[in-house]
Amino acid sequence: MDQATLSEPRENHSVQECLSEPPLAQKIETKETGLGHATFHSKLIFSWVNSLLILGYSKPLDLEDIPSLASDDEANKTYQKFVYAWESLVRERNNTKSLVLWSIARTYLKENILIAFYALLRTISVAVSPLILYAFVNYSNKTEVDRKEGLSIVGILILTKLFESFSQRHWFFNSRRSGMKMRSALMVAIYRKQLKLSSSARTRHSAGEFVNYIAVDAYRMGEFPWWFHTAWTSVLQIVLSTVILFGVVGIGALPGLVPLLIFGLLNVPFARILKNCQSHIMIAQDKRLQSTSEILNSMKIIKLQSWEEKFKSLVESLHNEEFVWLSKAQILKAFGSFLYWMSPTVISAVVFVGCVVSKSAPLNAETIFTILVTVRNMGEPVRMIPEALSIMIQVKVSFDRLNKFLLDEELNNDDNERNLQQCSVNAVEIQDGNFIWDHESVSPTLIYVNLEIKQGQKIAVCGPVGAGKSSLLYAILGEILKTTGTVNIGGTLAYVSQSSWIQSGTVQDNILFGKPMDKTRYEKAIKACDLDKDINDFSHGDLTEIGQRGINLSGGQKQRIQLARAVYNDADIYLLDDPFSAVDAHTASILFNATSEYVCSHSCKSSHFLDCVMTSLREKTVVLVTHQLEFLSEVDNILVMEGGKVIQSGSYENILIAGTAFELLVSARKDTITELNQDNENKRGSENEVLSNPQDSHGSENEGEISSIEGPIGSQLTQEEEKVIDNVGWKSFWNYIDYSKGSFMLFFIVFTQSVFLALQTSSSYWLALAIKIPKVTNVTLIGVYALISFASAAFIYARTYLTALLGLKASTAFFSSFTTSIFNAPMLFFDSTPVGRILTRASSDLSILDFNIPYSITFVVSITLEIVVNYYQPTARELVRINGTTKAPVMNFAAETSLGVVTVRAFNMVDRFFKNYLKLVDTDASLFFHSNVTMEWVILRVEALQNLTVISAALFLILLPQRYVSPGLVGLSFSYAFTLTGAQVFWTRWFSNLSNYIISVERINQFIHIPAEPPAIVDNNRPPSSWPSKGKIDLQGLEIRYRPNAPLVLKGITCTFHEGSRVGVVGRTGSGKSTLISGLFRLVEPSTGDILIDGINICSIGLKDLRTKLSIIPQEPTLFKGSIRTNLDPLGLYSDDEIWKVVEKCQLKETIDKLPSLLDSSVSDEGGNWSLGERQLICLGRVLLKRNRILVLDEATASIDSATDVILQRVIRQEFAECTVITVAHRIPTVIDSDMVMVLSYGKLVEYDEPSKLMNTNSSFSKLVAEYWWKIGNGANINIMHEPSLKKEDGLACGCLHLKDKWRKTNWYGLRIAMVTIASNPDITCCCTMTPVRQ
Repeated sequence: MDQATLSEPRENHSVQECLSEPPLAQKIETKETGLGHATFHSKLIFSWVNSLLILGYSKPLDLEDIPSLASDDEANKTYQKFVYAWESLVRERNNTKSLVLWSIARTYLKENILIAFYALLRTISVAVSPLILYAFVNYSNKTEVDRKEGLSIVGILILTKLFESFSQRHWFFNSRRSGMKMRSALMVAIYRKQLKLSSSARTRHSAGEFVNYIAVDAYRMGEFPWWFHTAWTSVLQIVLSTVILFGVVGIGALPGLVPLLIFGLLNVPFARILKNCQSHIMIAQDKRLQSTSEILNSMKIIKLQSWEEKFKSLVESLHNEEFVWLSKAQILKAFGSFLYWMSPTVISAVVFVGCVVSKSAPLNAETIFTILVTVRNMGEPVRMIPEALSIMIQVKVSFDRLNKFLLDEELNNDDNERNLQQCSVNAVEIQDGNFIWDHESVSPTLIYVNLEIKQGQKIAVCGPVGAGKSSLLYAILGEILKTTGTVNIGGTLAYVSQSSWIQSGTVQDNILFGKPMDKTRYEKAIKACDLDKDINDFSHGDLTEIGQRGINLSGGQKQRIQLARAVYNDADIYLLDDPFSAVDAHTASILFNATSEYVCSHSCKSSHFLDCVMTSLREKTVVLVTHQLEFLSEVDNILVMEGGKVIQSGSYENILIAGTAFELLVSARKDTITELNQDNENKRGSENEVLSNPQDSHGSENEGEISSIEGPIGSQLTQEEEKVIDNVGWKSFWNYIDYSKGSFMLFFIVFTQSVFLALQTSSSYWLALAIKIPKVTNVTLIGVYALISFASAAFIYARTYLTALLGLKASTAFFSSFTTSIFNAPMLFFDSTPVGRILTRASSDLSILDFNIPYSITFVVSITLEIVVNYYQPTARELVRINGTTKAPVMNFAAETSLGVVTVRAFNMVDRFFKNYLKLVDTDASLFFHSNVTMEWVILRVEALQNLTVISAALFLILLPQRYVSPGLVGLSFSYAFTLTGAQVFWTRWFSNLSNYIISVERINQFIHIPAEPPAIVDNNRPPSSWPSKGKIDLQGLEIRYRPNAPLVLKGITCTFHEGSRVGVVGRTGSGKSTLISGLFRLVEPSTGDILIDGINICSIGLKDLRTKLSIIPQEPTLFKGSIRTNLDPLGLYSDDEIWKVVEKCQLKETIDKLPSLLDSSVSDEGGNWSLGERQLICLGRVLLKRNRILVLDEATASIDSATDVILQRVIRQEFAECTVITVAHRIPTVIDSDMVMVLSYGKLVEYDEPSKLMNTNSSFSKLVAEYWWKIGNGANINIMHEPSLKKEDGLACGCLHLKDKWRKTNWYGLRIAMVTIASNPDITCCCTMTPVRQ
């Protein structure tokens, strides 16, 4: 394992900042926090934050109102310090164990020594308070007045309280500030590390785990220093209190050590059990959140298949596991509270008995109240030590996890992968290269690769699924481990991935990708990638916001934006991993010409050539991985791969003549055509004439529709996260009580708390009174005190138990309502809401409901200092609300980078992404920082008021006549005065916390009240169980818009899909095809018009009744984590025999038979351990099991190779011969044999007829078909295979069809088009060089 280097790379000054960064990464111009230039006095009393509090009191705060961090607190500075310590330790030590822990310790040792000094001062100040009480009671008991002595005691009290207050506040503030810096340093180190992880290391850390390292492990550091100092000061406080106790009562204190030890030891197993519960809660929560994330990312397919109930029950069952451990933990806390309040009573009573038995000290006012205050001082540390140890254990676990991650293998850019040679003749050279994905791999992924690509060459890479095509690109990128050989790269790289990676942000952000705006080059890139019409149709043009993972874009639009990003980057070498699979024939033709160096040497008049990317890339080196063999004849060289080897290379003609593997690929392509022809032979045999030149349509505008992006002018699809403005008063609190139906329970909680306080007061008051009554014996004194105290402990147990029950009821109610609301939300909600926003509510906000709010409720009834708190609360409330919106972007950006890290590295954008992440971390940290300082600001002032009260009372007692107040009452009043100060601070903190926690209720409520989609079942209007028996679909004046004020997407479509017919739906990218399917499944409701299936209006029945009767194979095959069985049959409706029959039909039986667990073999996240083709075949298996009368293929073959396409089409023709099949496709062979073809344009029905009839006219469909075959014929530069056995009468094939009109007879017999019979006629001429091919 490599010892990782975390150091900051040298600044790449050639990488310019993007003009428009992701929303929260934008550098908002804010003034620096006042701490940086504050005076000593201002720092002492936190008055440097006054300006923020004044602003927050005058208006609701916005993000730009929050001051930025001081330079020493910024993430970059903290990260650099951490890296320096890390590298020093790596050099000094051979042992890599606990490197993260020791790096943190070395980096933050000095400031934590100062924090330890503050903590020590506070501990000593608290420990000596019983001695001050003893002195006061002793003074009040004297017969002679000595004002000087009394005033000196008051002076000591003032000093003690000042030291206690200021030291504690600065301990708390600085420990959390130090924790914030640790947190930021680790968050940045984790992010930087994942930008450098090797391919094998990335397989060991999923995107979810990576986010957990930041969200859980690094975030935990925010409180680590506070808990660390709490642990040792608690031990010290117990020791000091014990010493004072012995000093006051002597040997009589010895028996008190026994219950002290017992309660201390009882806390150990209690803390261990509680830790075990918390560990199980975290594990269960991780499983639930992982499942929730997967479901949210696949919500479209879940709704299409009507699986909401199944997956909702899955999430609920995972929450039930979590709830079992949550219940145990909360009930245990009730027992913990009982122990906490019992221990002072038992210890005090035992010490009282010890004093009586040993006669070491009289039971007078001085002794009794000194004992009480001392024991109370010991109570909190006894409770805190086990909890602090538990937190320390969790922190150690986090340190170990991060240590393992930060030491994992990195890409070795120094020697392994690539030598950059900017002036090399060859763009790419690989000599004797062997590559593996993982060190544990038995055999290499790529074997003995020798490759030489000259500058400006166009190379195509083809081969079957799993041949190693993408791995070859990864080898060039340096993303895969090289075991032997050399790789030389002669220029900069641009990379377009097979699965499109789109960032959240605007279209412009995604295209510029960190480069400065060059308007001319930008517009050329947009036009070249056929994006100009789409951008014109977007509501905000190229400033339109793209949803997370490009959710609101079509597959073609995402791919074209990716390609535009690469073109604008103006690199030397372009690596394209099958980018044309998701676009239609016309668009693919335009995009392909981006990879072609061909410049038309003939009189080609096609205007689109001037606009295509070819202009930008004609002098560039392009390596294209493709399944679409029609492009191959234009490239300079073809590499055929199989089994990780390059088994053939050469020009199209040479490699085709050589036969073997490449011929098999071509034959797979021909099989598609042959099958269609055989199916078509007895349907149509007439010759049709094409009256239009297919190139005439090439200049036509590409029809754009991102209707899901459309919205009212001035609004974006992805809005800024909503936050409630200003004070909501008690509304959210009562919502919490109302949801849990806990009004009655709340009454009993308040009642038991009131009785507890009354009994606590009574027990102390009894001691103050009883010592003045001579008849009261010591036994009676101690007995009554113990009895009242035990009764109060019983009530506190009842209160805590009821609080736990209320919290558990609220947890269940909120989770149930939240989950139901999310699963019932319409698809538009998921299109416009980043997954991170939902997940933060499902994780951190629900955790606050589970753990924090229940115990805060108890203290709401406590009286607080309203003036101070009301001044502070508006600012604190808004800081917490804004902080709720800054956490999700940090996690989203990290997860997004993890998914696209290969693209980021390929474009050399690591530094830019790193800087953006630093800004996000600083923004989040600034909210954390200012939330803490405002809390300390208010508590310092509350303490000051309380201390003023105590000091005034003490001064008043000194100035009163001697013995005017009895010593017992003096002891009682001071014991409560000392307790009240701490209690008031405690209450203030909890009241403030509750006000902040309740914001989580607001946030969850926002998503509970999402408008729901129509009901799953309409009881009084359910279709017959046999419906639809025929499969006839009538569209009557159908109009659809995605939002009430948005433009229409489908505009008055009227037609009929007859039962048992095959209907092909075609049109340019974004013409409304997918919207039609969304309307059929009611993912979006029709604005006007009707859709009737077998005479039943689908809008009148429930969604479940509709969607379970329709089948769909989607464009992007979606699998879920689980097994093959659960993916084929998620609802568990079918037997093994039925599943195996379907598996065999899908050509997957042989593959699954080889797996040890057969149908129970695992499927990883999003089906990552199965190839794209295999995933699509599993999706085919789902619809074969359902056997519905209506099947929809939504561009189902766009992303798979021709061989898989052949299997899929064959199975569909055999198994769904009697069904209505609607096919949305980019590949013309997929729809050309349909019974009817529907052509959409701008959301309007342009044509709807039999394909043979449409081919007879100058129709839009005939143009689309001609474009497709023109593309296969490669336009004006024809290079079609030569068959030696060709006879003169066989004819010639011409793809460009630039023939004299009288000879432009084309045989549209099935798919054998562009065939021209010439019979030796010399008058036939063409602009291209034709090569004979058998007809």
